[in-house]
Amino acid sequence: MEYRGPKVYDQVDFLSNYMKRRSRKDSPNNAIEGPIIYELLGDFQNKDILDLGCGDASFGKELLNQGANLYIGVEGSEHMAASAKLNLTNQNATILHETLESYSYPTNKFDVVTSRFVIHYVSDIHLLFNSVHKTLKDEGRFVFSVQHPLTTSSFLSKQSGEKKENWIVDDYFIEGERKEPWINKTVVKYHRTIESYYTALTKAGFTVSGIREGMPKREHFSNEEEFARRLRIPVVLAFSCTK
Repeated sequence: MEYRGPKVYDQVDFLSNYMKRRSRKDSPNNAIEGPIIYELLGDFQNKDILDLGCGDASFGKELLNQGANLYIGVEGSEHMAASAKLNLTNQNATILHETLESYSYPTNKFDVVTSRFVIHYVSDIHLLFNSVHKTLKDEGRFVFSVQHPLTTSSFLSKQSGEKKENWIVDDYFIEGERKEPWINKTVVKYHRTIESYYTALTKAGFTVSGIREGMPKREHFSNEEEFARRLRIPVVLAFSCTK
């Protein structure tokens, strides 16, 4: 069986294993992607923030504790949305059990829109980027990350196991669905080139002010071997854009 969008996160066995991996200090989320997102976000104090695919809203809790004004999280997984609501009890926050495609984006509502490792699950980024542009205030910022296209082009490398020592890049310019074997499930993602992400953003009206490919920094890793392994291939692609 294959899973699309957030559905895989409602599988109890998958979610348990995912959260264990996600919480590791040296996971790509914590050691690479997190520091980049905060760098690209810049000043978010007193800002109204929309987080697309918010997961358990740990990120939202951090933002509010550091001075964000309002946090709205959109999450398609029922289990994740329930965890997010518990995480944000008594905070100026709302969690909506919606997908990125079904959510009704209000006009000129938010100062910042974020999305972390989610948009590679979305089939139509042109529609999504237009919706994000619409919901941002003038000069509002869109900061998001996706799995790097070098790793979504082909999943043949996974035949050697989850902790790969070598990577296969193939069919890079053939965009579309990819079926990834991940944590004992098959998950559907969408491969796009860096150029396609950039073009779709500018076509939607955004000015792209920053692009990061997730170059690791030693200070974010507790393990020298893992740091050296992560220097070999990018696993994160992140953008900062302005309306």
